[in-house]
Amino acid sequence: MTRSNDAVLGVDFGTTNTVLALERDGEAHLAPFSHEGTPFNAFRSALSFHAPDHDPTARQIDAGPWAIDAYVEEPLETRFIQSFKSYAASALFTDTEILRRRFSFEDLLSAFLLKVKEHGGEALANLPKRVIVGRPVTFVGSRPDTALALTRYETAFRRLGFEDIRYVPEPVAAAFFFARRLEGDATVLVADFGGGTSDFSLVRFTHENGHIRSRALANAGVGVAGDAFDYRLIDHLVSPRLGKGSSYKAFDNILPIPNRYFTAFARWEQLALLRASKDMKDIRKLVRTATEPDKIERLVELLDDNHGYRLYQSVSRLKEGLSGAEEAEFSFRGGDVVIEGPVKRASFESWISPELKAIEGAVDEALKRANITEAGVDRVFLTGGSSFVPAVREIFERRFGTAKMESGAELVSIATGLALMGAEPDLDDWSERAPH
Repeated sequence: MTRSNDAVLGVDFGTTNTVLALERDGEAHLAPFSHEGTPFNAFRSALSFHAPDHDPTARQIDAGPWAIDAYVEEPLETRFIQSFKSYAASALFTDTEILRRRFSFEDLLSAFLLKVKEHGGEALANLPKRVIVGRPVTFVGSRPDTALALTRYETAFRRLGFEDIRYVPEPVAAAFFFARRLEGDATVLVADFGGGTSDFSLVRFTHENGHIRSRALANAGVGVAGDAFDYRLIDHLVSPRLGKGSSYKAFDNILPIPNRYFTAFARWEQLALLRASKDMKDIRKLVRTATEPDKIERLVELLDDNHGYRLYQSVSRLKEGLSGAEEAEFSFRGGDVVIEGPVKRASFESWISPELKAIEGAVDEALKRANITEAGVDRVFLTGGSSFVPAVREIFERRFGTAKMESGAELVSIATGLALMGAEPDLDDWSERAPH
């Protein structure tokens, strides 16, 4: 195809964060944002629908850290949605009612993108007509429909005025970013760790006439990543201090505290829904009948005072600490609820062993599909937040050797790679369009 002189927007719409990059004249520029004086490039993939005094006619929509602010300030008057990418490929998800209005997935995504554009200010004021969007190798869900997901993406992006909309597997975009470092031809394994999925792609890169050519060898993915790691930490460090595993008295019987009260901790925004549910009445009653009432009192206070987001911030800090040290301090303080103590990296790694096994199984599957062994891989590129977890990195160092490892720009490599593809003369070979 002929190279267009127009700019190209690369969009890495992720489960946890979204990153945008604009390509002009062969260079990629990350879209900048700023919240309360703090600059950032990774925009949180979250939406809030706030209705003061429960008045749907006064509905206020926001996204990213501004959505989190609205929810933390008034959780009972705000509908908060994050990780909604998880529903893109689900035919079971048609729409959801928010403040007396039905929102389809396309509505949610276009509302989110409009707010991203708004908060991007001048950098995103004049969007190009072409956008290259990253897509997972395998969308999450029990029976994901890729064609449905891309059609929904198409609708949302066209609402923003894009005319030429293309899709590239996220690991391939990351591979393109890293491939610019290659001095010769190479077979590359790219491991992309998002919030909800871990995707793996094997790509053969060759250099021809000053341009990079690629041939996809195999893809594989698994629906576990950073969110699952967070939940494991909470399940072992926090939930037992809030009553999980303890008992209560019912007449002459001693019964276990229902585990369903703690499944809401899989995502912090679900905790406000638990507080507003019928289960909350039963949780309050447990303060009188629990064999360890102080634990249930902590649970009630954490829910009543909406400390869920603060809890997950503490978990994130712990993960960061354990990425650089064999032991780190977990510290959560919310009102009278104080949970603190040292955590060994070895303990964390034992808790996430099921996820690590699933990740390694997906790597096996990618190699099998490509019909190559570890020896046939020349370079390994890791991208995404969970690539900082030492136990994750150790899988690849052990199997492929440290000499083959490459990293850097872990959070922005996909968006940058997507944008840079726009400068390639053979963009049709790199990208696909939504099926119709």
